[in-house]
Amino acid sequence: MDQETVKQLSNEIARLKKERNAVILAHFYQRPEVQDVADFIGDSLGLSQQAAETDADVIIFCGVHFMAESASILSPGKIVVLPDEHAGCPMADMVDAVQLERKKQEYPDATVVCYVNTSAEVKAECDVACTSANAVRVVASLPEDKPIIFVPDKNLGHYIVSQTGREMILWEGYCSTHHRLTVEDVLKTKAQHPEALVMVHPECHPEVVALADKVSSTAGMINFARENDAREFIVCTEMGILHPLNKRCPDKQFYMASNKLVCPNMKKTTLDKVHRALTNLEPRVTVPEKVRQQAIRCLERMLEIS
Repeated sequence: MDQETVKQLSNEIARLKKERNAVILAHFYQRPEVQDVADFIGDSLGLSQQAAETDADVIIFCGVHFMAESASILSPGKIVVLPDEHAGCPMADMVDAVQLERKKQEYPDATVVCYVNTSAEVKAECDVACTSANAVRVVASLPEDKPIIFVPDKNLGHYIVSQTGREMILWEGYCSTHHRLTVEDVLKTKAQHPEALVMVHPECHPEVVALADKVSSTAGMINFARENDAREFIVCTEMGILHPLNKRCPDKQFYMASNKLVCPNMKKTTLDKVHRALTNLEPRVTVPEKVRQQAIRCLERMLEIS
């Protein structure tokens, strides 16, 4: 898309946003031009919390399906629109409520912790949620005399175990994007940029996480890069983060650990689709009230802890 088209679409989106009393949310992994039209850019749950505090009637969530569901859970009175209805999360799809219920029957005394990268129906079956930023804190706060089931990301689960010493029953899920990154990828990039600090998302393989100078959520990586005196960083998460990193740290250099770190679902959202979403207020994402009531308790328990 040429720059003139981007400018025209962006201006039209700004006009429609006012007309609809809408707020636009964009995850850090979205296309640069989509991030640039957003009111808030961030990690998934944080965006939903920010939107809930606004007086907007409409939330346009430039992300994936479970993120839009979280916005609907926290803002039941608002219209939530996901610009591309096919923008899903393979990791979230690796667990459903029926499968989880069976696992809970195997461990009836277990506390069930879910990563926010799960469907509303799965959250409704869980005791407490967590984000990549607060997962260690959430698990560390739980009673030690009860087993813990953690869904769905086994890599994040391994990281939590390494930090807390708590044994957990880990679901065999993973992020297909972060899972592509290998130790060899990181070492090769480090050899090319020996002075660079390595920032790793905990959704990566444990062996990759072990190479990190900083293990962090996406937002945490941006804060780390801003506050650290280092001038060079190797980035081990989805490439969309380069846009906010370069905007917020223009005097620093960032190197992707691999060109494989692209989430195809995050890239499904385009300016055209954002414009269409504002025009038609479709496709909408809603969560049935019974599920919403159960799921929000799971999120509220997390907020009480963190």
